[in-house]
Amino acid sequence: MAEQELDEVWNQFHSVVNMTSRELHEWLMTESAGEVTEKLPEEMGPETGRHVLEVLGKRRGDLTDDDIGVMRGVVDTVTAERGDDLDPTAGDADWRHRMMNLGHDPLKPLASEQSQARRR
Repeated sequence: MAEQELDEVWNQFHSVVNMTSRELHEWLMTESAGEVTEKLPEEMGPETGRHVLEVLGKRRGDLTDDDIGVMRGVVDTVTAERGDDLDPTAGDADWRHRMMNLGHDPLKPLASEQSQARRR
């Protein structure tokens, strides 16, 4: 993959994934907890959510082809679900939870907006 293309995927992914790795980890643990049993940590949440969590812990140079595929899938899904309007939006709880499983909380501003607000 060309460096420019990787940069684009990396930036798009980190723009739409607005949950920190800690927030996503806690969400996946909560989402996986059931009344009868809790899943093992390595089985928490959907597979894509676990993979997103792994990607958040990697440097750009350590990405695998699978990682890049997941990153593209997350960007495509969030963009398809949200369109061009990525401002914080309340919606159906099931929809929000599906988005959160991908690391995108529709009630939070985009990651780029959060970092700008912290700099002010």
